[in-house]
Amino acid sequence: MNRFPTYFNKKWSLVFLLFVFASTGCVRAQEHFFEFVVLPDTQTYVEEFPEIYLHQMQWLANNKDRFSFVLHVGDITQNNNGKEWDIAKKGFNTIDGKVPYSFALGNHDMGSVSGKFADTRNTSLANAFFSVNDFPNVITSFPEGKVDNLLSEFTIGNQKWMVLSLEFGPRNKTIAWANEMVAKYPEHNFILVTHAHIYEDSTLHDGEDWWLPENYGIGKDTDEEAPNNGGQLWEKLIKKYDNISMVFSGHILKTGVGTLVSEGEKGNKVYQMLANYQKGVEGSENGGNGFLRIIKVDPENQKIEVKTYSPWLDEFMEEKEHDFTFENIQLK
Repeated sequence: MNRFPTYFNKKWSLVFLLFVFASTGCVRAQEHFFEFVVLPDTQTYVEEFPEIYLHQMQWLANNKDRFSFVLHVGDITQNNNGKEWDIAKKGFNTIDGKVPYSFALGNHDMGSVSGKFADTRNTSLANAFFSVNDFPNVITSFPEGKVDNLLSEFTIGNQKWMVLSLEFGPRNKTIAWANEMVAKYPEHNFILVTHAHIYEDSTLHDGEDWWLPENYGIGKDTDEEAPNNGGQLWEKLIKKYDNISMVFSGHILKTGVGTLVSEGEKGNKVYQMLANYQKGVEGSENGGNGFLRIIKVDPENQKIEVKTYSPWLDEFMEEKEHDFTFENIQLK
């Protein structure tokens, strides 16, 4: 028996249809852009303020439907020891199965013993706590079976994306592998993540100073094992391809932020960003107070919007070096 008058059913049917139409319209509108998060150096958090780091990761898990992936720029740990890697792993376990992620290994994530930063290429602890199988979007790694360098694939709407996460001071043989990967997928848009790439003055990481990979112990390596700085990485890899669109890095202190837009050999723009809020950066508190980068990519309107937000403080940084937009971007 129908307990409601016919006009009542028609009325609520119309309301339901309007709701569905409105909801579908919202979904379609959202398909025009996507967002992902860049995690700057977390080394001080896992050493001194794990509650801030774990809060970051829980916030990401709580927003799993918003973000397409999460990228860490390296220096996951401060002293490359089991205690700190255990905390790092707990954080990534929080988003495991919720938000895909990738990371680059920094100078503090490799070394012969705890507290020795990049005196050797030893990444045994990183590979003990993480395996390639932890990254469901990874399609290959280098060296094979290790997390030192990762290639991840994401399909977002009608676009195909690749993320190349490269070790601190990528070796010549790593860059050769990366060249093969970018050339193999010419229809994909590439994002490159590596720990050291640009300075706080928005110039490429090269020249002569102690920040350079070649000034660490790994600098003694030669031939295919020789490390490369940001300038060399640009020359040997990035500038050669029109499908590398963004590069993210950390490592540098001082202001901890920089932005560089360079033109590749084929006339394409490459958007390169440094973000580092850790202990030692000017004005930093509590190891960075949980600030991270939210990147919104809007191909239809040809924009990349960058916001800097702290889930720990629930605050945005509104200064122009932390809140900016790239216009007239061209993607595949």
